Order: sequence, then C-alpha cells, then structure tokens
Amino acid sequence: MRGLLTKVFGDGNQRQLNRLQNYVDEIEALEPEYEKLSDDGLRQKTEEFKKRYENGEKLDDLMIETYAVVREGAKRVLKMRPFPVQLQGAVSLHEGDIAEMKTGEGKTLASTMPAYLNAITGKGVHIITVNEYLADRDAKDMGQLFEFLGLTVGINGNGMTKEEKRAAYLADITYGTNNEFGFDYLRDNMVLYKEQMVQRPLHFAIIDEVDSILIDEARTPLIISGSAQKSANMYQQANSFVFTLKNEEDYTYDEKTKGVQLTEEGINKAERFFGIENLFDLNNVTLTHHINQALKAHVSMHRDTDYVVEENEVVIVDQFTGRLMKGRRYSDGLHQAIEAKEGLQIQNESMTLASITFQNFFRMYEKLAGMTGTAKTEAEEFRNIYNMDVIAIPTNQPIVRNDKADLIYKSVEGKFRAVVEEIRERNKAGQPVLVGTVAVETSEIISNLLKKAGVKHNVLNAKNHFREAEIIENAGQRGAVTIATNMAGRGTDIKLGEGVVDLGGLSVVGTERHESRRIDNQLRGRSGRQGDPGITQFYLSMEDELMRRFGSDNMRAMMEKLGMDDTQPIESKMVSRAVESAQKRVEGNNFDARKTILSYDDVLREQREIIYRQRFDVIDSENLRDIIEQMIRTTVEKTVESHTQDEMEEKWNTPAIIEFLYANLLEPTYIVEEDLKGKEPDEIVDTIMERVIKKYDEKEEELTSEQMREFEKVILLRTVDTKWMDHIDQMDQLRQGIHLRAYGQNDPLREYQMEGFAMFEQMVEAINEDVARYVMKAQIRENLKRQEVVKDAKAVSGNQEKQKVKRPFVKSEDVGRNDPCPCGSGKKYKHCHGA
Repeated sequence: MRGLLTKVFGDGNQRQLNRLQNYVDEIEALEPEYEKLSDDGLRQKTEEFKKRYENGEKLDDLMIETYAVVREGAKRVLKMRPFPVQLQGAVSLHEGDIAEMKTGEGKTLASTMPAYLNAITGKGVHIITVNEYLADRDAKDMGQLFEFLGLTVGINGNGMTKEEKRAAYLADITYGTNNEFGFDYLRDNMVLYKEQMVQRPLHFAIIDEVDSILIDEARTPLIISGSAQKSANMYQQANSFVFTLKNEEDYTYDEKTKGVQLTEEGINKAERFFGIENLFDLNNVTLTHHINQALKAHVSMHRDTDYVVEENEVVIVDQFTGRLMKGRRYSDGLHQAIEAKEGLQIQNESMTLASITFQNFFRMYEKLAGMTGTAKTEAEEFRNIYNMDVIAIPTNQPIVRNDKADLIYKSVEGKFRAVVEEIRERNKAGQPVLVGTVAVETSEIISNLLKKAGVKHNVLNAKNHFREAEIIENAGQRGAVTIATNMAGRGTDIKLGEGVVDLGGLSVVGTERHESRRIDNQLRGRSGRQGDPGITQFYLSMEDELMRRFGSDNMRAMMEKLGMDDTQPIESKMVSRAVESAQKRVEGNNFDARKTILSYDDVLREQREIIYRQRFDVIDSENLRDIIEQMIRTTVEKTVESHTQDEMEEKWNTPAIIEFLYANLLEPTYIVEEDLKGKEPDEIVDTIMERVIKKYDEKEEELTSEQMREFEKVILLRTVDTKWMDHIDQMDQLRQGIHLRAYGQNDPLREYQMEGFAMFEQMVEAINEDVARYVMKAQIRENLKRQEVVKDAKAVSGNQEKQKVKRPFVKSEDVGRNDPCPCGSGKKYKHCHGA
C-alpha cells in the first residue's frame, strides 16, 4: 500500500531533496567566482552581507552567496570542501528543520553555513552539543573558519564566571551544552541586578544530536534547587523495615510498570513494626510515603544499572546514554531512600526554586534547527511538538555495511558465551570490535568474560566516561575491542586504522535490543561510515528485559519443545519483527509520556513567562512607584469589596476595613472610621488611596529619591521570589497527586490547569498584599541591599555538584559497632573503618 501511495503521490522526502538540490546547484555555480577572491576579499563579504541585511534584505535572499563564501573559506582554512549532500543538510538547517545525516557524514561542517548566515543578523547563534568535550572541540575546529571570515566565537562552559559567560554570549556564534544554556536562562531570571544577566534574547539554535536532547532528555527538567531541612531518621527506619520483607509474601512487583505494592501481610507487618493501628490513617501519610519509596529503592532500582555508588554518593546513570549524571537527584525522597539502602549519609531533600523542561526552553528560540544520524523514527514528535520536519539526507557514498539478522538464544548465559566467542574470533583476525551494552552491569559482565578469554579490551561506561572521546576515537584501530554503554561517545567519529578495511571494517556487536529502535540504529551507524565496509549483529536472549516484557514465554516453550539448547540460536525474521513491534509500542508509550509532561509543564510555562517578564520589568525599571501604588489599590479594592457586599450600608463592616488598614497600611493618625461613613465603595477606595499617597510622599521625603527607588525594588524582588518559589513547590506537589483525580472520573490535566490557575491568582494576590504591607509599614534603612531568597541554590540536573571533601579517619574515642562511623561516610562503624 505504501509503495502504491509513493508511486501516485511521490516520496515526500525525495521531493524535499530535489528542492534542496536546486539551491545546491546555485551554490556550486558560484565556486569559480569566489575562488578568485583573495582572503581579504572573502572576509569583506561578511561586512557586505551585514550591510545588506541592515538595509532590509532577507536572510533567505543571502543564503546562496553566504553558503558559497563559507564553502570557499572551509577549503582554505580547514582544507575541507563540503560535499553536495552537506550543502543539502545546511539548507534544511537554515529552514528550521532537522537534517538526518549518517555518522561520519560531516554534520559539524554542515552546521557552519547556517550558523554564519544567521550570525549576520548580530543577534547571536547558539550551537548546542551533548557534552563539553564536543562543544570545546567544535568551537576550536570550526572557530578557525568563523574567525577567518570575521565573526567571533564563544564557548559557554560549566564553571565560568558571569563575566566570561556574558562575553561568550556576546559572540556571534556560541558553543555549549544543552544543560548550560538552560541553566543560564533560569539563573538569569533569578538575578537581582540587570547587569548580572548573561544571555541575550534567544535567537537561533542548531542542536547537534537533536534526538538525544529533545527526545531522550525531554522528560528530565532542569532544576535549580535549595535545601529543605528534613530528618533522615524516617528514611533509615523505613529502610530497616523493608529489609525484613519477602517478595510475593509481603509485597508484589510488576516488572512491566516497575510498580511495587505491599500485600495485606506486608501492611500488617508495617503496623506491628512501627507500633501503629492503621497504616492508612491520615496521621501516617508521611510514613506510608517513606515505606513506598524504600520499597521502590530496594526492588525496582538496581545498582550499576539505574545508578552507581561513587565516592560515597549515589549517582544516577542516564538510561539513554549510559553516562553518569552527577548532581542530578531522584525527586520525592527516592534518592534519600537509595542512600539509606546503600548505607550512605542521607542528604537533605531539595526544594525547587526554578525549573524548565528542554522542550519548553528550546521552543523559546525564534528559530530552531537540529542534526543527528537517527531521527526518522521520531519524525511525528518533532513535527507535533517543535514544528520541525525531518529531512533524511543521503550519504555521500553508498552504505556497504552488512547488517545481519538478530541471533536469539534461550538464556543470557548462552548469549554471552556466543558474544565472547564472536569477539575472540574477530579479534584473532585483527578486526576491531565495538560491543554495545544497555547497562553498566552488562558491560562489566562482558569485560570479565573477555578477561578470562584473554582478550585485551577497553570499557567505556558511566564509570570512566572522562576518557570517552579518546577510547571511541581509537575503537577502529586494528585489534581494538571496545565495550561501550549505549550511545557513549556520541558525536565522535570512529575512523578505521591501517589495513582494517581489508579485514571487513568495524564489527559492531549489540548485546541487547534497546527499547528505542533509534538507539539501536545509532549503535549500528558506528560502523560503515563514509562508504567503509562493516558488519553489525545483535545477540538477544529470551531473558532480556525487552523480550520478557513483551511475551517471550511462547517462544521459549517452543525452543524447549524442539530440544534446542544454549548453543543453538534462532535466526528468525518473525522474531526480529516481534522485537521491532515491541520497540514501537514502547516508543509510543514514551511519546505519550513526553506529551503528557509537556501538557503539564505548559501550565507552569505560562505562569513562568508572566513572572519572569514582570521580574525583568522590576530590575529594568527606574521607578516602580506607579506599579506599587497600583498593587496597593488592588489590595484595598479587594478588602473594601469583601466588606461592602450587602445592599444596605448599615450592614457594611467598616470597622473591619479600618482594622485591616491599621494592621497593614496606615496608622490612626492618617484615617479613622468616620472618614469612610456615607461614602460609596469606590469613594472609600479613593479616600484610602489619598491617605496612602500622603504617607508614601512623607516616606519619600525622609530619604533621597534614589534610596526610595532601591527600597521599592528590594521589597518587590524579595516578595516575588519568595512567593514564586513557594508556588513552584506547591505546583510540584499538586502535580504528583493529581492523577488520583482520575478515580473520580475527572480529567487530571484539566483539574491541574484549573487548580494551577487558581493557585497562581492566589499567589498574585498574596504578592500584592505583602508588597503593600512592607512598603507602607517597613522602616527604610539607608544601607538597603537586595538579597537572594535562598543562598545555597544550585543546579541539580547537570554536572554541577562539587565533590565532597573526604575527611581522614582518626579514631579518638570508643565507637560502638552500630554507631555511625566518625569518618562521615554515613555507614555503621562495623561496615566501614571498624570492618
């Protein structure tokens, strides 16, 4: 059917490529003319383009000439001439689409052309990469070309000062990671002075490995948090209790949903253990929550798969990239529950001060483009959420890689034996092998088996990701064996060493199918770059998670019936299709989950934009008096309205209005109850505001105008920041419990939108009241300073958390075997220095 439709209507991607090729032909036609220009002549073109843009010419009209200039500059500076397919990718990037270009096809060089063209505007271009190594490498390599053409290049790195960051953002083209750009946006909206901001308005971003950033990381918000003081005792008690439980008898575990639930017996045990009558009494809500998190930590969170323990800290492992996510913590007490499980020091839960998802951050750019080797499987999501089309750019040379059918074994042990034997055979011949694993644990199992088999190899997983690029770069050398978790080393080319082409190129061995086809394709794409030979094969077992989750029982029974043992794999297209079908189902579920998260985050996004815009107006304004007077009027109107609702004036509660004024705005010398008698509500408001303005004027006379203006800013910023942070925390708590509304036949999202809006309105009212009270009642000091509401704020979703200082252990007194170890590890003495 698809073939018939293609014949009738044509292939949409091919039509796009034909259109892009027309531009490529025009760019190619300019080569003889631009080759004649001197280096200075080529450089002068940049100023010419800037003037033409300022005079009203559109970027689209300048594209052909600018691309021809960059192509000529690349030949001279980088000794690289972009291929026609790279020019096609470059045109699609300028148009705000995603160029799907295979590994080794030169995405980095293709990005220089749209970056140069859009930098002509002077508004800045951001090139986003997945890690700092790539940002640094690309900025240095491609920066030579940009600087040759007269543009400036900046690197936005972690740990830079505000001055260094501001300089990086003022450059024409700025390289950096997605985390760093996102955190800078949040930090900019927490500053106390306009001069402390580092970013300019978000103009144009080119995202490298766009699927990793906008799809894989879309469910993880960037969060800036501060500490919320809570006791660690409850986590330790819940952990001790969970240690006593038995699977099936006391709790049940659903592998598909990863849900853990206490059984009736488990509930009885909990009530006996904690000495309570009813676990589900309202007074025991906190205890129930801690027990549930401890259960989850023990049963569904696995060490060396979901997290690793490094330097006495629980560090999350990114399930998509296999990288360590230092500084990122599980929310809602799960991180503390894992710390208790591992016998580590329990750190404070954090309070969210500011947060944003990558989806909403990148949608704030005027224009967005992306490039990757694998995006077609998520084309619908890119179109629906980001309004970006995926254009599959052909390779410069045909792909000759041999993608062999999957081999399916009965057990994991049988599969691993076959994998090791395959690696040993290929290694004996000198052929380089790249082994892809889904989890850290698997990479270590394979590594141990290879050691026993006497095969030298490198392991690249979350535990040694700092050598990532170096290991991956050498993975194509003769005799190299590299074990890598998932997409580790993404963005780094594997170039074949001398004589490797004759041996069949790079051999990629997949030890398990990932739940996303795209990530499997990414692993395959490591081999066969730029027309090189290569071979790829996945080894599966009936005990793999994906196979278990999606019905391998029938097939396993069939293998046993046929008397097949662990040395005989099935090589069946039917099985491969079943695996792909399972992957599609998981991808669909993940897409739905991301859409849901975005729908919820959109509620907070609208509120965030209002607050951030108003906050900027506060720090940017010279005089806030009009704004504050309006806030006071709003507060007075609300108070008067609530006490004058009856039609009969005798029933109006004017004493209550006066009481409110005395408590919040004015002293008795300014107004008494008699002043309000016989007036309509709007006249009462006007009378009160006259007295308020009189007092305001008197306050201003006490100080200089400059001090009064600063006083207004101090009050407004502190009030807005405090209320907004409380509001984010409340919205987070509302979000976590809102799904329960579905039991009452209510749409949780609609309920969240309505309640979120009501909470936001209450927050705005509270801001108005607090600002009115503080401005009218607070004593003005001459040495006023703006203060941050939280001093220990830190970004908790990037590699930003500083390493803890280890204390040397000195035993200066008798320590009980069950006491905490004096070294500060958080473990019992008998399990630490008393062992």
